[in-house]
Amino acid sequence: MLKKLNDFKVGEVGTIVKVEGDGRIRRRLFDMGVTPGAEVFLRKKAPLGDPLEINIRGYELTLRKVEAELITLEMTTILEREGEK
Repeated sequence: MLKKLNDFKVGEVGTIVKVEGDGRIRRRLFDMGVTPGAEVFLRKKAPLGDPLEINIRGYELTLRKVEAELITLEMTTILEREGEK
């Protein structure tokens, strides 16, 4: 199932399929390791959805909502958060 990163819920994991955007924003995302094929885990989301904290390529990265809207992922799984049942 394809989803935009900003539509993910905390704990969801997906693989990047496509990164959209104009030259500067797209280049910046690529420089941060946000490239097709990378696995992304959504760790935290601010109450109003901006910003989002993700794990990608072994490090934590914070993205704005407008940047997350440019990233399309194939959802792979939902991980349970610690302490929740």
